[in-house]
Order: sequence, then C-alpha cells, then structure tokens
Amino acid sequence: MTSNTLLQPTEIIHLSAISWQTYENLLTELSASRRLRLTYNRGTLEIMVPSPEHERYKEMVGRFVETLAEELEVRIDCLGSTTFKRSQLSGAEPDKCFDLENINVIGGKNRIDLTQDPPPDLVVEIDITSSSKNRFEVYANKGVPEIWQYDGNYFSINVLQNQKYISVERSLAFPILPLTEISNFLEQVGEKDYLELVKEFRKWVKSQI
Repeated sequence: MTSNTLLQPTEIIHLSAISWQTYENLLTELSASRRLRLTYNRGTLEIMVPSPEHERYKEMVGRFVETLAEELEVRIDCLGSTTFKRSQLSGAEPDKCFDLENINVIGGKNRIDLTQDPPPDLVVEIDITSSSKNRFEVYANKGVPEIWQYDGNYFSINVLQNQKYISVERSLAFPILPLTEISNFLEQVGEKDYLELVKEFRKWVKSQI
C-alpha cells in the first residue's frame, strides 16, 4: 500500500468495520511514516497525525517521568510509543510508556507479547489534537494500571479499577508526591525554555522528598 495523502496537524480519521489483517497491513506499510498513530479496537480504526504542540507536551511529560525516576532512584525502562497489540482485538501506540514494577520482566526485550508479558506500568497520553478516551478502553483490556493524561488545560492521573479508569490524586508509580502539581509546570510549556522548565521541575521534586 502506498499513500501520498498529507494529513493536516489536527486531522483525525475514524474508520469502522476494519479487519485485524487490514490494521496489521497498515502498521507494516506505514512503518516508514511513524508520525501517524494508529489505534485499533474491535474493528474501529483511528488514524491521527500529532501536531508540534502535541509532541512538545509529550516530550515534556516524558522528561518529567524520567526526572522523577532519577530523583527518587526508581528503576525505569522507557518504551516510547511502542505498539501494543492483543491479536485480533486491539492495538494502540501510547504517546509515551514506561515500565517500573515490571522492569525485571520486560527490561531489555526487543519484542513484547501481551499474551505472555505484562503491559507497561505507566502510559502518557496527550489530548491536544484528539481524545485518548478511545484508547482508554484498549489500555483497560490490556491491564495498563496507570495513565497520565493532559488535554492542554488539565493534567490527570487515572488508575485502573474494575476494568475502568478513575481519576485520583496520587500516582501508583510515584505515590509519595502530589503529582497533580504537574499541571502548573505544563502551563509554562512554550513560555519557558525546555531545559529551564525541567530544572525547575527537578528542584520542585527535590523539595518534596
């Protein structure tokens, strides 16, 4: 399959009645254009291309996670936007994802099979150009315990309980810190230099531990 279609930064395409094989083929054919993000859930396919704004927040939240791990001396494995699939049912590519509790099981693996391996411990979703609610169901089916979500205005921590995500005040991954304060730092993205903001976040983390 070859496509020369150029998607606008905020364009999202939703398709229904898509077979699992078609989804697999698209993942293969579009592998050279991984700016496109594909989410598949029981026959429904979402295709989205992230905007620069989306990517800026994604990188910042990911850096915050890494900073927390450094300062709290928590082992972490960064899996980026790895595609996680449950054959014939669903597949999703988080903005960022990390292993913490399961690092001894997953750490170093180049291929992850969710029929045998545990899901990532923490997923990051940035809802600037699309809603991640469709992906929440996929993550719940895979058993992802925690999702950090930011929509450009509000940062939330969502944990899986009884196959549904609920918003909470404390992170499972980093429970000793009031991480809803991350909203205050994300409000400054684009106004302050990237590394300056990371330094301020690191200083805040140190003041809390």
